[in-house]
Amino acid sequence: MNTELTGVIIMYLVTILLAIPLGKYIAKVFNGDKTWLNFMAPLERLIFKISGINTEKEMNWKQHLKALLTINVLWLFYAFFCLMFQAHLPLNPDANPNQTPDLAFNTAISFITNTNLQDYSGESGATYYTQLFVFTFLHFVSAATGIAAMMVVFKAMKDKVTDKLGNFWDFFIKSITRLLLPISIVVAVILAFNGTPTSYAGKQTLITLQGDTAHVSRGPAAGMIAIKQVGTNGGGWFGANSAHPLENPNYLTNMVENISIILIPIALVFALGFYLNRKKLSWVIYGVMTAGFLIMLIPSINAEVSGSPALAHMGISQPGGAMEGKETRFGPAASAYWGICTTVTSNGSVNAMHDSMMPISGMSQMFDMMINAFYGGVGVGYLNFYIFIIIAVFISGLMVGRTPEFMGRKIEAREMKIASLIALLHPFLILVGTAAASYALVHFPNIDWAEKPSAWLANPSFHGFSEMLYQFTSSSANNGSGYEGLGDNSIFWNVGAGIVMFIGRFLPIIGPVAIAGLLANKKFIPQSAGTLKSDSVTFGIMIFAVIFIVAALSFFPALALGPIAEHVSIK
Repeated sequence: MNTELTGVIIMYLVTILLAIPLGKYIAKVFNGDKTWLNFMAPLERLIFKISGINTEKEMNWKQHLKALLTINVLWLFYAFFCLMFQAHLPLNPDANPNQTPDLAFNTAISFITNTNLQDYSGESGATYYTQLFVFTFLHFVSAATGIAAMMVVFKAMKDKVTDKLGNFWDFFIKSITRLLLPISIVVAVILAFNGTPTSYAGKQTLITLQGDTAHVSRGPAAGMIAIKQVGTNGGGWFGANSAHPLENPNYLTNMVENISIILIPIALVFALGFYLNRKKLSWVIYGVMTAGFLIMLIPSINAEVSGSPALAHMGISQPGGAMEGKETRFGPAASAYWGICTTVTSNGSVNAMHDSMMPISGMSQMFDMMINAFYGGVGVGYLNFYIFIIIAVFISGLMVGRTPEFMGRKIEAREMKIASLIALLHPFLILVGTAAASYALVHFPNIDWAEKPSAWLANPSFHGFSEMLYQFTSSSANNGSGYEGLGDNSIFWNVGAGIVMFIGRFLPIIGPVAIAGLLANKKFIPQSAGTLKSDSVTFGIMIFAVIFIVAALSFFPALALGPIAEHVSIK
């Protein structure tokens, strides 16, 4: 077990050692400084020329949002129709059928929003064409969308008084060519050399040692798996995701994929410090995020390593810890670490079945997604954290009797209204969605929404409630992991979760970008003796307190009905 814990510690330390220089590199890219990937510039200029885009023309915050939303709506229609008619498109060696309209609706929104909630199984629910030219494509562009939106906020914080906040398309393309693509190539090569398939051939027929015939799915999976981790996407090539031996063959690939999940989200925090030349601020933010991460991680690892109390009461020995739903090649500690990494970001990939983990782990994973700001998804993680910064600054200002200021701008009623609405949106989507599902289950158990509510849950009581709560939490947080005991491929879940994913993605982008744009256009106020220092430990503690108070007050009752009650029942 000490070896397993050592592996977890090494994974995190390697991530930090890579994230700091990567953050410095990202700041240079978006600051226009020379980097070793400047040879990509001719390709970028060609893309802009073909597209008719003038990257020298800077945009205000409204123009940024217009560009972002318009292109995402176009991708949504493209994905939806490809999935509806995938059986008639090329690269379908296994003759997989079209997706139903409700499933295509859910899947298209899922990949557009960087959620990658998969109500289908990859081997049978998608073709090589849709896996490559829809899902892999969206893995790149959805991640780049989040980074581009984040850069608008960075730019607004950097300049003193301006409505010129860079060019969305310049941020967007460079996010792909200078960041996502190079790292994905490295990860894909490592996966390919360790056994992840890259073949375009269809299923392979094998004879097992028992003499049975088995049909093994494969495909050009390595590239998609690389960007699914690097871009905090999470949508797997195979139905079992990174618990599948071809998607995650061994402990080395497990380490590489796990590091890839949180590498860019952490690097972007350091990039903020280098970009603004305020390194202390980035360390404060990193400290708050890491404290929250560890508060979720340590109890989860302890619960999985200790095993099930219910089995212990029965006198059943668990020398390997709680191994239900886990791969023996990874073990409980590495599985718990992945479970927290994938939910503390918007990744959602799994190397073990979350539905089988201990209630404490399930609660930690859900609470990660309910907070949705500790590291978070690429770009959007900081946007969510930015909302908590604005709220913390406002409360701190009221406490000391000063007009709240952040980075030299006064935070007034308009900014606070936007921040408050965005902060309340997340619990609203999760709790209303879960309440609607619970009501339908109790009052309309036999109404046929492609699947009757009475057939939704494989587990009754507290865990069944947790399955529904987890699904809407994952959807609103744009995470994509799920409790697989829930029968989610039905009209209710496909449409309901699809709506939640769409709202949960774009309003939390619109809000911070609008706040940053409004603040950037205000008169700059030089720092004085009475100014609240945003790069102090005291302010970091204030942000941490605001995050936990908002999350605890919003979600504790729901958690008490699900994982907390389940934990008490098996003690």
